[in-house]
Amino acid sequence: MIRTLIWFTFFWVKLIFYIPSYIKAGKMADGVARAEFADQKAREWMGDLLKLAGCTVSVEGIENVPDDRAVLFVSNHQSNFDIPLMLTQIPGKKGFIAKIETLKLPIVRDWMRYMNCVFMDRSDIRKQVKSITEGVQILKSGHSMVLFPEGTRSPDGALLEFKPGGMKLATKSGVPIVPVAINGSMNLMKKGTLKITPAHVTIKIAPCIEMTEEMNRETVKLNEHVKSIIESMLI
Repeated sequence: MIRTLIWFTFFWVKLIFYIPSYIKAGKMADGVARAEFADQKAREWMGDLLKLAGCTVSVEGIENVPDDRAVLFVSNHQSNFDIPLMLTQIPGKKGFIAKIETLKLPIVRDWMRYMNCVFMDRSDIRKQVKSITEGVQILKSGHSMVLFPEGTRSPDGALLEFKPGGMKLATKSGVPIVPVAINGSMNLMKKGTLKITPAHVTIKIAPCIEMTEEMNRETVKLNEHVKSIIESMLI
């Protein structure tokens, strides 16, 4: 419990500490420079939070991440720590497809906007389409994104159903998909509790899946294909 109290205290104190940087980012007219600055600060903050939580990480397949183009990272979702893990352990700037509820977090939501994150309301189809269109434009601009297609955290680590529509981010932008499997993050903070417990996390990165015309027509099949790859890496 002491670790949990220290962690949450650090979370908000550090956020306040970054307010001058937050103001600086808000004044930047160059969107690319702002995204790079926000990414740098977020990596520092999230890296400290992972250390404070007692999280150790091993990464396999880092060579599968292209360094010359944008990609759509598609990952399973076990914990609230998955975003910090994806942000700090995988190279390159990246935005996230985040739940609309994240907009309730002051300052955090603006940092996420600076990083080219997109907020999706899954209860409204029209808003979902608008969010996907926004994500496609970000990908086309050369900025990678992260999608958690389960839409919520898995309570026991087993893959949940992948929500339809998310793969359109790749098929409509033409960027490749990079499947990612996160294993063990649920032990850092189990679903339904705020208690933080030290744990080791393994991240496995599969080779790129290049988009084709067939994939554009068969997004359901693509959805299942990506899911099967991630599932195989969790074994």
